[in-house]
Amino acid sequence: SSVFSRRQAWPLDRDRSILAISLAIAAAQSGRRVYYGTLADLIASLEEAQAAGRFGQRLRVLTHPSLLVVDEIGYLPITRTGAMLFFQLMSRRYERASTVLTSNKSFEEWGEIFGDEVMAAALIDRLLHHCHIVNIRGNSYRMRHHTDLWQALHTPASEEANSSPKRRRKRKEVVTS
Repeated sequence: SSVFSRRQAWPLDRDRSILAISLAIAAAQSGRRVYYGTLADLIASLEEAQAAGRFGQRLRVLTHPSLLVVDEIGYLPITRTGAMLFFQLMSRRYERASTVLTSNKSFEEWGEIFGDEVMAAALIDRLLHHCHIVNIRGNSYRMRHHTDLWQALHTPASEEANSSPKRRRKRKEVVTS
């Protein structure tokens, strides 16, 4: 079965957004309806619709696309209300349409992200029922031309302390007002 036939695709770790966007483009090019947004943007639209008394209508709109891409789960904090609205959306889409979710967090951290361990477990249960997990490891696509910076960002402090000392220039501080 293809990733678009009621399956959940789950890219994790580095460059997941690029993969998710590529899947969305492929789905759109094959004539499927696609909706893409970050979790923060999606929740904001759900909260706005709820405040305006149009939550049911917004839920139907977001349930309809063949593919829903929710990017950047775990990057920004979300409210308890936002988490509940997102759960309702995912419950509505469950076994009806494909969803691609990207996150820099493990499943164990989702209770913290959504502010409710039980709701996170129920959400994960639904998502894992029909999913393909794509766990991407390796250097960031965006950082491919900056390997020295990438290594510096991902070297634990203990390794830096044990590495051979490098000659450093003294920096002059300039104070401006």
